[in-house]
Amino acid sequence: MDDRWESYERLAFLGDVVLSLAISTHLYPRFPRHGAGRLTKLRAQAVSRHACAEVARELGVPERLRAAAPQGTGKSAEMLIESERILASICEAVIGAEYLAFGFERVAPAVVAAFAEQIEEALAHPVDYKSVLQERLARRSKVVAYRIEEEAGPPHDRSFVAVAEVDGEDIGRGRGRTKKSAEQEAALRALEGLEEG
Repeated sequence: MDDRWESYERLAFLGDVVLSLAISTHLYPRFPRHGAGRLTKLRAQAVSRHACAEVARELGVPERLRAAAPQGTGKSAEMLIESERILASICEAVIGAEYLAFGFERVAPAVVAAFAEQIEEALAHPVDYKSVLQERLARRSKVVAYRIEEEAGPPHDRSFVAVAEVDGEDIGRGRGRTKKSAEQEAALRALEGLEEG
């Protein structure tokens, strides 16, 4: 069982990279006037955990998992299937497996087609992750602060690492070409951490 879990996590790791590259490769020529920060934010929303879980549902993954679940695991299998985090990871694992079986050239167009609705949603309704995180933490009477931990590169090609903190504790880190895009990425990672917790 441990071997299966490790194999699944490895496929999800690979699928995450393939998904990101496929969507990036699609967005780059489509939006020649968008800067790196805007493209990063668009991609992050289009391939977020929520987006991956939605795609998994659209592709019928929960039904296939239910049908394949071993007898006697009904309730625990159902809990796993209902978890957005698990469903998103399974979506990434499927992409990773498809990449290994068919290669990037064949898989990328299928990935872009599967995530087309999520891309259009991100274009039509961009999410401000910093505002979402602030609202979520306000319900807990907490306040988020951002600090730039690292700046690198020449003036024309800077990159920044931002850290989102609550009460001095690091809750998310992000990298970007601008301070704002790094903070948005840090807020997204913090939101994902809050969903897991």
